[in-house]
Amino acid sequence: MSALPPDTDTRPVEAPPAAAGRVPGPPAPPDTGEPAPAAVRRRPPPGERRVQILQALAGMLEQPGAERITTAALAARLQVSEAALYRHFASKAQMFEGLIDFIEQSVFTLVNQIMERPTEQPGPADGAQRAARIAALVLQFGERNPGMVRVMVGDALVLENERLLQRMNQFFDRIESSLRLCLRPAADAAGSAAPTVDAQVRAAALCDLVRGRLQRFARSGFRRLPTEQLDASLQLLV
Repeated sequence: MSALPPDTDTRPVEAPPAAAGRVPGPPAPPDTGEPAPAAVRRRPPPGERRVQILQALAGMLEQPGAERITTAALAARLQVSEAALYRHFASKAQMFEGLIDFIEQSVFTLVNQIMERPTEQPGPADGAQRAARIAALVLQFGERNPGMVRVMVGDALVLENERLLQRMNQFFDRIESSLRLCLRPAADAAGSAAPTVDAQVRAAALCDLVRGRLQRFARSGFRRLPTEQLDASLQLLV
């Protein structure tokens, strides 16, 4: 910080005494007889507004029995115009792609951690433990994010762009592939005559279990939890 010039008076300036019981504030503007200007509404940064739009879309999807969501309804929920939505997303399909991006990033970040971390009981059952944890992870994610489940099972994507359904099918293909990688060594260690085939069959059955429970969760109005009696079900499959 630069020094003060020699002739600067550094003595504190005393404030005028305030009226009893009142905190002094800025002087009131002169009365011109005109109405006061309306408060200026702060416009959030573009990145923040994108997040708000996606959060609102996910919130609308959480409503049991919700019909196909329109951009008009989404704009009304956010109290903005439809044109404001299109400043951040080129189309409604792009908004759903934003939700799918979130699903993929959230789930596969944790799947990779499961694949890389050592299990509690290393050995022949190691792969089966990993597979069970991956299946549980996807179901727990869905249980905590009901609106996302309607995207994951495709209910919210009906009559939307076909590529959205393709992306969700690819999501479950990747989940099944991860399960297969986990189960192949377990089948080999168990002495299977065809470990690759056994791993494929078990991985497909586990993935079907996951998708079926997520569909049941969505179509029950989010009443039937996807993790209901999960441990017992996983023991039968892995």
